[in-house]
Amino acid sequence: MNQNPFNQETKQARLFAILSDLDWHCGKHELPGTQPAKAIQILRQKGYLIENRTQMCAVCGEKTVHRRMLSTEPSSESSIRLALPQKLRRRILAFYKNTEAISLREMQPEQLEIDHRFPQVRWSQDESFDADMTDAEIQQRFQLLTRANNLWKSRYCERCKATRERGTYIGIHYFYAGETLWDSAIPDDDENGCVGCFWYDPQQWRASLNELIRRTKDS
Repeated sequence: MNQNPFNQETKQARLFAILSDLDWHCGKHELPGTQPAKAIQILRQKGYLIENRTQMCAVCGEKTVHRRMLSTEPSSESSIRLALPQKLRRRILAFYKNTEAISLREMQPEQLEIDHRFPQVRWSQDESFDADMTDAEIQQRFQLLTRANNLWKSRYCERCKATRERGTYIGIHYFYAGETLWDSAIPDDDENGCVGCFWYDPQQWRASLNELIRRTKDS
């Protein structure tokens, strides 16, 4: 087994130590912390292949998400997310008027995170951007989420990457484009596969669903 590549006492180091036996582990009672998604994302950024599946856990007595690492050797170089310049962060917050994408609540800037619509778990190359990008580019690439909702989205995106089953919102199986499964004709790192999913664009999802409801009522 390879030496743990992460700093001792970090959540990433504890997660690597658990998963390095290459066996399945229950995300509810075996993995460190109540929200392991961020640590898993960091391992994936470092090139470690981790897959998910839902199965019965004998300890928890219910079906839970299990994860396993496929190899203790990284498969590729990490895809790097650049730190947003403060100027761009302020512009994104101002563009959306500090309004969170899912709840539509105006919040304090420190309560909001800048989320990439296209999830990093699907990136195949490092991020690049122009700090002076247009408002149209801001709308195309970013949205505002609370920390909790960002982690919520990350879990669905990880599951989608592993199973090809796109995420739903509070059990509503509606997609404004595409179907429940990721289109097999679309490569894993192609953003077009996300279009139609609530988590990719809650605003467009709501607008499309409201229009469908209006047409149904008028028919």
